[in-house]
Amino acid sequence: MSNITRRFQEVFEYIWLGAKRIFSSNTDQYPQTGFQPYEGDSANKSNAE
Repeated sequence: MSNITRRFQEVFEYIWLGAKRIFSSNTDQYPQTGFQPYEGDSANKSNAE
């Protein structure tokens, strides 16, 4: 019986930690980049169809 109880606790802990990770606040450490306009090449008139 204790084996079933232990297994149930392990499954519950696995699901709990997954839900906790999904719904916790963002922990990503990306730098703040702000707005970055597109600076690509403009289309050539000779390539336009």
